[in-house]
Amino acid sequence: MKAPLVPLFVKLAGREVVVVGGGAMAAVRVRQLAEAGARVKVVAPQIREEVAGLAAELVRRPFRGGDLDGAWFAVAAATPEVNRDVAWAAEARRILVNAVDDPEHATAYTAGVVRRGDATVAISTAGRAPALAGLLREAVDALLPPEVAGWVDAAEAERPAWKAARVPLAARRGRLLRALNALHGEPPEAPVPPGFVSLVGAGPGDAGLLTRRGAERLRTADVVLYDALVDPAVLALAPSAHRFHVGKRAGRPSVSQRAIERLLVRAARAGKRVVRLKCGDPFVFGRGGEEALALAAAGVPFEVVPGVSSAVAAPALAGIPVTHRGTSAAFAVVAGHAEASYGPVLDGLAPGTLSLVVLMGVGERAGIAARLRARGWAAETPAALVLGASGELVHTWRGRLADLPGLALPPDRTHLPGTLVVGAVAALSLRSPHSTEAQPAARADARPT
Repeated sequence: MKAPLVPLFVKLAGREVVVVGGGAMAAVRVRQLAEAGARVKVVAPQIREEVAGLAAELVRRPFRGGDLDGAWFAVAAATPEVNRDVAWAAEARRILVNAVDDPEHATAYTAGVVRRGDATVAISTAGRAPALAGLLREAVDALLPPEVAGWVDAAEAERPAWKAARVPLAARRGRLLRALNALHGEPPEAPVPPGFVSLVGAGPGDAGLLTRRGAERLRTADVVLYDALVDPAVLALAPSAHRFHVGKRAGRPSVSQRAIERLLVRAARAGKRVVRLKCGDPFVFGRGGEEALALAAAGVPFEVVPGVSSAVAAPALAGIPVTHRGTSAAFAVVAGHAEASYGPVLDGLAPGTLSLVVLMGVGERAGIAARLRARGWAAETPAALVLGASGELVHTWRGRLADLPGLALPPDRTHLPGTLVVGAVAALSLRSPHSTEAQPAARADARPT
């Protein structure tokens, strides 16, 4: 790959541009330059009529280096030998030159251009593949809506107010999007008032799986209190906020739940727009209910922005439906971090009657398997473990309930959040053959994915 180019849009109106060559290749460039308002001087022994009709000055002779004196830009549209002379003369005068279909002698390249009013999209391949640039231009032209020209006017109208209010550049995009949606009859998202808390579910991790409202709340947040497993790409959606990690991980020091609640109340009372960003859904083992009660007791206005719970998202991303016609008509979700919590629930489940999903239970997998076996679940019951469901290190294991106690985790993935699935659905793999997830080798006694 060559050194990257710097894309520029250049004002040439009223400025002299020299085009060396008078044939078909020169005609295209002269037309483009004339449309841009440039004062075009054409130098060539023979000049076509369509070229002559657009030029401001004609020099009917071979090129000389002095022809570039006073020019702002040059175009070489002649033979390679003449283009080389133009390139040397331009380099000596510090003038950029575009050599048509001759990248070796060029210091500037034209682009495939799509215009919608004053909105211009340019595509370049650094002179290496002009035909490909043309194809890309056609593709962009087909996709870019005609309304874009009006969008420029709308954005220009909004800009003075943003500048007067000193709105940060990063925050302007969200405001512009709401304004453009309003142009097309879509009601804008109701702004969050100061002194307000949003309990936002971040979903299973991937920023692309966050809800639109969750992303909007992050864009306008002043303060974000986030959990340990929230993906950095999700946090990047809150560019103007002060971000504080308050997550809890087993066996590690963490901020207490009461302290988190006090932080939420204090920040809201200080007039901040606060986002409490929680993995999955705020009300599925996320202690969002406790935070909602604390905010209500303190008189702080708040909302709940649901997220996609890992209880259904992690299995789904691995191709496991938690319910499937003819296989499982129901599912149960338990938190597996402590036997005192999951034990009574497991004891009440009749063997094989539903799909069992266990969150935060990787470390308790042996105890969970033993409890189920003791309640009559068969050793051959399908089981699956999904680690890091929506991340780059995603790992899916499938086997039998009897395999769970001795299952060895990949050493580089023991830190990832895990979701256990037990039941007939764990044997299913409803995934596209084009899926890119790498499946690590399973244990010899486990069933492959």
